[in-house]
This record gives sequence, structure tokens and C-alpha cells, in this order.
Amino acid sequence: MRILVTNDDGIHARGLEICEEIARELSDDVWIVAPEIDNSGVSHSLSLNDPLRLRDIGDKRYAVKGTPTDCVIMAVRHIIRDKAPDLVLSGVNRGSNVAEDVSYSGTVAGAMEGTVLGIPSIALSQAYGPGGRDNPHWETARTHAPALVRRILETKIPRDVLVNVNFPDCTPDAVQGIAITSQGKRDQEMLRIDPRFDGRGNPYFWLAFARKGKPAGGHGTDLAAMAEKRISVTPLRLDMTDEPFMTTLAAAFD
Repeated sequence: MRILVTNDDGIHARGLEICEEIARELSDDVWIVAPEIDNSGVSHSLSLNDPLRLRDIGDKRYAVKGTPTDCVIMAVRHIIRDKAPDLVLSGVNRGSNVAEDVSYSGTVAGAMEGTVLGIPSIALSQAYGPGGRDNPHWETARTHAPALVRRILETKIPRDVLVNVNFPDCTPDAVQGIAITSQGKRDQEMLRIDPRFDGRGNPYFWLAFARKGKPAGGHGTDLAAMAEKRISVTPLRLDMTDEPFMTTLAAAFD
């Protein structure tokens, strides 16, 4: 089995090393193609107005000056065009990708592009709590991911579906099991603008998130699974058509 590993945190990210270790438990044919620098939050974007710079940095290991989507396309259409990968693993992201994160995440986008190209694809993310950004429980993803990925592959992921996996903020032995979940939704009041001033008095702004400490809502969601210290496994479809409203619109325009 040929595995392509990518991420959005960049070629030097610790999570990419963890993802490579996970992949090597599944196969000895592992290729790494990841962004040259951190591309967190770029979603499913393409570099259309800038050239893609490719750097060979070791055996089956490449850095691309571009987005996670660029990396997957570069790998499949150029670097390993002789034989397409059988699996794309994107991650392991530093921080969870749950709820509306899915729309912004470059990690999820890497798996999404693999799915677009007809390759079974899985996004992997490791949650961390307050104060844990610099030292997430990487060993949790490292310990649980290989067996989990095998089980997912055994189920034969449908075409045009990717799998979004999130590991909870706890040690491996504290994980309370696996939850098959739906995508949750956060309280959007948490998102805010943080205005500041530079040394010359000019204003600038940061996107910020208020920590309200509200319990995760929505039974059966990825958010609830994280709160319960369970591994969240969420299947996501490329087709975002809302069929009930499509039927309503069809009747309205008949």
C-alpha cells in the first residue's frame, strides 16, 4: 500500500512526524509532501497566482511552497505520478478540527483533495486544552491511529467521502473509546475581533476566540466526543447539496 502523508502545519511540524510514524506502521511505501511553511486555516485553497516551488529534502520527502491542496495535487500528478497513492493521511494537526473548523482547516482540505482525486483519505487531528498548545498529547494519536485507520480502511470508504478523525486532549490510556459522530456547531458568539495598535498608533486586528467555558452541546457530535475524551470519527461528503431545500426551491420555481 502506498501512502501519501501531508499536513497544514508545515514540513517541520511535530505532528507530521507523528503522522509519518503512523503511516509506517501501515506500509513501507510512504511519501511525505507537505507545505514549506505553516498553512493553518487556508481551507481548500489553490495557489493560482503564484508558482509552486518544490524542494526535495530527503528520501520520499518533499516541501512545497503552497497549500495542502497544492501538495496533494503535486504529489499525485507529478512526484508519484507513476503510481497513485492508495491512501492519503493528512495531519496530525496540532489542535482539533471539529464543528466549523472543518470549513477552515487545511488538514481536512488535504484529505478532501485526496478524495476529489479518487483516493481514500483520512484527516487526523490531536486536540489540546488551555496551556497545551506547545505540548499536545501526541502519543494519543500515535498510539490509537494505526489500528483505527486499519478499521476504517476495512469498511471501504465510499467514493466522494473522507473521514475526519480527532483525538481527545488526554493521555492514551485515558481515552474513553471511539465515537462515530456528526459535525457539531459551536456558539458563534465565541468568535470576536481583538483590536490593537502598533508602535505608531495605527490600528490592527486579530481574529480571536472567547473562552466561555460552555459545555459542548449536541449529543453524538464531534464536540461532544472531545468533551467525553473519546476519539471522534466523522464521515464527510464532498457533495454539499442540501436535498430537502433543493426540493423546496424546485417547487418554488416550478
